[in-house]
Amino acid sequence: MKMFKMMVLAGLVVLPFVAAAQAADADGPVAADPGMTGLYLRGDIGWSMLTWQGGDDDSTWLGSAGLGYRFNDNLRSDITADWSGNYDIGAGDISTHVLMGNAYWDFANGSGFTPYLGASVGYGWVNSSGGASDDSGLALGVAAGVTADITTNLAVDVGYHFKDIMIDGDDVMQHELTTGLRFSF
Repeated sequence: MKMFKMMVLAGLVVLPFVAAAQAADADGPVAADPGMTGLYLRGDIGWSMLTWQGGDDDSTWLGSAGLGYRFNDNLRSDITADWSGNYDIGAGDISTHVLMGNAYWDFANGSGFTPYLGASVGYGWVNSSGGASDDSGLALGVAAGVTADITTNLAVDVGYHFKDIMIDGDDVMQHELTTGLRFSF
């Protein structure tokens, strides 16, 4: 089952690149809008709900920071470092730290609101206390949300993220609701 999940999520990561390549071939070369490309910084806060067969489910706060690049109106990518507070799992507490590479497909529509879908791959660490052992492993994720432009360089992002940290035994799965700011240079 883990292999199937990895293959599905890997396909989701590659899908935006395939769509962009096909669109480029169909329309020929297109000059990029200099206002829509470039580096950006992001920061997010939110709430995370843990689903885990290895202990009790719980929820806690989370934070994320990242550096990204917008390639065109539709495609952007970033690297994020995510961390959660302590989940009370019954036999102790766990917290997670995840380093992810993310790819997003923005559905540009000419309004100030841009919905998006994303896929992620990275590595996650589960830190435990109270008898459980620390562990780490491959992390996969998907995301969906909407971005609202505040200015030409600043946008608010509201989204849902699902992360699966594949460790020995039962995977640590997080359902996250986040809000954050993205500052473009």
